[in-house]
Amino acid sequence: MRSKSLAEWLAWQETLSPVEIDLGLERVRVIAARLQLQIPRGRVFEIAGTNGKGTCATVLATMLSGAGLCTGLYTSPHLRRYNERVAVDGRFATDQELVAAFEAIEAVRGDVPLTYFEFGTLAALLVFTSHHCAAWVLEVGLGGRLDAVNAVDADFSVITTVDLDHQQWLGDTIEEIAAEKAGIIRAQKPAFYGDSPVPLAVSEYAAATGAPLSCLGQHFRYVRNAANWDWFGASTSIAQLPLPAGKGEEQLKNISLAFAVIESYDPDLLIDREQISKFLGQLQLPGRFQIIRNEYEWILDVAHNQQAARALRDRLLQLEPPVGDGCTIVLGMLADKQAVEFARPLAELGSRWITCPTGGSRGSSPEALRERIASAVHAPIEVEDSIGAALSRARAITPLGGRIVVCGSFLTVGPALEWLGL
Repeated sequence: MRSKSLAEWLAWQETLSPVEIDLGLERVRVIAARLQLQIPRGRVFEIAGTNGKGTCATVLATMLSGAGLCTGLYTSPHLRRYNERVAVDGRFATDQELVAAFEAIEAVRGDVPLTYFEFGTLAALLVFTSHHCAAWVLEVGLGGRLDAVNAVDADFSVITTVDLDHQQWLGDTIEEIAAEKAGIIRAQKPAFYGDSPVPLAVSEYAAATGAPLSCLGQHFRYVRNAANWDWFGASTSIAQLPLPAGKGEEQLKNISLAFAVIESYDPDLLIDREQISKFLGQLQLPGRFQIIRNEYEWILDVAHNQQAARALRDRLLQLEPPVGDGCTIVLGMLADKQAVEFARPLAELGSRWITCPTGGSRGSSPEALRERIASAVHAPIEVEDSIGAALSRARAITPLGGRIVVCGSFLTVGPALEWLGL
């Protein structure tokens, strides 16, 4: 019988569960036990948070791999190819590796109704097992306490930041959401928080479980200088590090957090300042304030909630003013996102807006998105029926050399990268 392709497997997985998001750990734990995964002792790093998980996870995985540990990195969602979600020592999993993992999961699944994300999480762990990875860096998909990734016990629990997002599943207040994210913390195991102030739910959960909690500004910190920055940990410091691409404050927070985790694991990995500087100088995650300059200045950012919109606004304000009449903002978002709250911080920066669809069952129509943001945006808002059409229209109405910002979702930025030939 012909083996299904990766695309066929992914399409089939979307039909397995009656809902796209079904939080809970039992299903994943049952199948994980059947798969006999080889979980590395003392080297499981789990990262939760409203924003910054991808940056923090990438820094952790790269530094662990650079130290000679075969390291598996699991992130989500992806920008262009599903394979981006699963990497071993910086190399994306092949179609064949993922298909083999899916086949192994299906062979033991029985009647357990896994969701698309649960299937993918188990496949990533199976790929890491097949490569005998000595360290796992796992990015939580949604929340923490009931996310599929949390079926694996973390040796190092990392929370980047907490803000309003995914309220439909996590709660309506910062503290309710923080309590869900704190659920990745394990008793007596190091925990980290990369922002301030620290939500009470996080500090109380850590105290109740006996987990030593290290927080930005209390146990580790950074100082931003005119042309570089310094990092200070519990027993280690690194001076005059290069500012990351984009030079955003949230980047420094996320990298500082990753350094604090590395210091807790093995402070010797922070000794080689030259190597760390070289790595930071090359650090650029696609779709995270990614700037492409050709006939226009394109800025692609996967920001999709209010906190990320504020960070995007701050970074835009650090740039030289755009050529011509302001900038064009191309926006596509999922229907469950707080579109008005997202648009408000960017309202004064956009001279013209274009809404477009993201696709998928959770996507917002461009017409509905325009209506939702109209109260926050006082500039003209146009509607296009595809991302490609929106980008073409943005190019047509933006002065030559002008700025075009594409944001709102991975499902918007990913196709934009492809449209731009990147």
